[in-house]
Amino acid sequence: MTAINEVPTRAHHVRSGEGRSLWVVGDTYTIKATGDSTNGAFALIEAWVPPGGGPPPHVHGREDEAFYLLDGELEVLTGQSTTAARAGDFVYLPRGIVHGFTNPGVTPARMLILTAPAGFERFFAEAGVPARPGEQAPPLDPADFARVAELSRAYGAHIGGPADGPPSGQEAT
Repeated sequence: MTAINEVPTRAHHVRSGEGRSLWVVGDTYTIKATGDSTNGAFALIEAWVPPGGGPPPHVHGREDEAFYLLDGELEVLTGQSTTAARAGDFVYLPRGIVHGFTNPGVTPARMLILTAPAGFERFFAEAGVPARPGEQAPPLDPADFARVAELSRAYGAHIGGPADGPPSGQEAT
């Protein structure tokens, strides 16, 4: 493990199909880079979102987030508006803005999620269960929602928006 102000001493290489894959809220997330491998600068996660999948609206208080859509399409909520994103599109979400995404298509969507600084990848590791290769994630069990919401708060995020901030769907300032 690299100390916070230390420059990493080696490159980090994760091959195609490798990384820790987890099922979280019905989607599959594969962690490609962590704070440990980037000196805390960012985390990179590959997401596989089945038709109808995606997390509920939420807001991050500690990190900015960016999506780069590799395959498929997503409806991305940003603040009070929803936009269609297709393969090759990039979406930047500054911390404090309510956001979420849903796959409205009939085929899976695949994207890269970058969070900066790193740290939120630990939420996925703690909230998820190990994915079984070749299988789709089971849908979110409503009984697990409270656990996922509590873990979100522990990592500085709030499902539906900030706990003490503006109503869901409005940007925090």
